[in-house]
Amino acid sequence: MTLETVLLAVGPGDSERIDELAEAVVEVAAPADATVVLAHVFTDSEYDEVLDRLEFDRSVDEIEPDEVAMRHSTIRELQSALDEYDIDYEVRGAVGDHGPTIVDLAGDVDADRVLVGGRRRSPTGKAVFGSTAQEVLLSSPCPATFVRSSEE
Repeated sequence: MTLETVLLAVGPGDSERIDELAEAVVEVAAPADATVVLAHVFTDSEYDEVLDRLEFDRSVDEIEPDEVAMRHSTIRELQSALDEYDIDYEVRGAVGDHGPTIVDLAGDVDADRVLVGGRRRSPTGKAVFGSTAQEVLLSSPCPATFVRSSEE
């Protein structure tokens, strides 16, 4: 299978694992000369918070999620890492429930691989990575990789 498109989906909490996500996506995309789609998925409430925090002009008819994602610090830091390795990328933003929206994005961009971050859970939670990661790992239309923080 040729690896042409890698979807790296980020959301709240991924700012703490930028290095791990960047390392994982470079490891997957660089050898294949694949394009990386950096996607930030926001729930409705997260989207409203980010619009306020980044001081978007709400008098505009519609603010595109792609534009919001491009201004988000997590995406900007990942862009710097990809620039360092001369990896092609595009930025996408989406609003919806994290897991299903990431799965939909994977289909929309025709991803060959999906990377998603997560955190270690309690012993009981080890069987379940967390709702977002679990949804992506179980429902992704292509192979998915779980990336956790090195502190864990």
